[in-house]
Amino acid sequence: MLRARLTLVAVLTAVAAIVVTLIASYRSVSPLVAAQVDRGLSDRADTVLALLDAEAPIPVRPDMTEQLLLPDGSVRVLTPGRNALPVTEIDRVIARSGAGGADTEIVVDGVEHGVLTKPRPGGGAVMVSQNYTEVIRVDNEFLWRTLWITVAAVCAAAVIGWLAIGRVLRPIRRLATATRHVATTQDLSTLLPRAARGEVGELTDSFNTMLAALRLSRAQQQRLVEDASHELRTPLTSVRGSAELLQRAHGRLDPADETRVITTLVQEAKALDALVGELVDLATDQQTVEEPATVDLPELAEARAERFRRRTGREITLAGTESVPVTVRPQALARAIDNLLDNALKFSPPETPVRIHITGARLSVHDHGPGIAPTDQHSIFDRFYRADRTRSTPGSGLGLAIVHDIITAHHGAVFAANRPGGGAEVGFQLPR
Repeated sequence: MLRARLTLVAVLTAVAAIVVTLIASYRSVSPLVAAQVDRGLSDRADTVLALLDAEAPIPVRPDMTEQLLLPDGSVRVLTPGRNALPVTEIDRVIARSGAGGADTEIVVDGVEHGVLTKPRPGGGAVMVSQNYTEVIRVDNEFLWRTLWITVAAVCAAAVIGWLAIGRVLRPIRRLATATRHVATTQDLSTLLPRAARGEVGELTDSFNTMLAALRLSRAQQQRLVEDASHELRTPLTSVRGSAELLQRAHGRLDPADETRVITTLVQEAKALDALVGELVDLATDQQTVEEPATVDLPELAEARAERFRRRTGREITLAGTESVPVTVRPQALARAIDNLLDNALKFSPPETPVRIHITGARLSVHDHGPGIAPTDQHSIFDRFYRADRTRSTPGSGLGLAIVHDIITAHHGAVFAANRPGGGAEVGFQLPR
């Protein structure tokens, strides 16, 4: 569960931060406490030395024991009711020499003590010990309080993290629910209102954009199916009628009539084959699997023009100013140029040339045909659209629609217009 995993990560992060902070704090405070204890022992030793010189009574502290170490090694306890402190060889050296000092730790009756030995002017030394019971108690209390504070902080971090992460993940849960709904019901009308900013909001917007693209794709597929069924009905009806006529009048038709029927049958079959091929291109868009490459537009256009010159024997010229390299899918762009040339050759008289004009990343094909009616200039790139004056010409009405789809996929634009000298200009503009 994502919420539990994120909460665990947040808790572990909080624990790590708290532990590191506490260790650093303890390590920084512990030397200060030790230094304070050492200063207390040193001050107490100085006080005892001063009182001994003044032959004044020494006030008793419950956590401290004082004794006088004479040069001969004998000990006189200065704190009534206390046992003598253990004396080391270093302490005896300090007492005999009257110089130096020693700071040691001892254990008396299972209790830790700190012992400071200071030389006494005139001979001997003063030994002062402090019971560490209170220091240890304070240290343990600090550790236990720290432990409880850490536990409380971790629990608070877990609760707050659980609630906060749940709130953050709420739009993602809604997104997951909507995704399951779409996958189960195939209902692409599901939309999520943007409920958050940042990455989650961008994810929601991306999901809505994806659904919008899927809705558009489904609508286009539905329209393609409907248009295709309508366009296929005419050649199929003609093929069926011709075939039935040949079947019913087998051997009884005049040879000329039979030839006419067979010719019609072949022509309609070719038209049907071309239509099916273009429908497959529209439905599968195989060119999208191509990797984009940088191509020289005039070079590609000249190669396509030469192909049409050899196939049709028509005059096709190339003109224009200097072009710029364009990054495209080469085969797809070649198909677009082929369709433009095929369209121009279809409507241009046989004795007239077709010209390709390139300016930068703009390519247009000029013909000498009847031109395009103003009302048709924005519609000729629609699928299956046939202008009134072109309905008698061969074709499926898909060639320029394929050009539109290819150029739009390259983030370009298509255009169509009439030329001042007659004929049409149809082409595209690619982004630089």
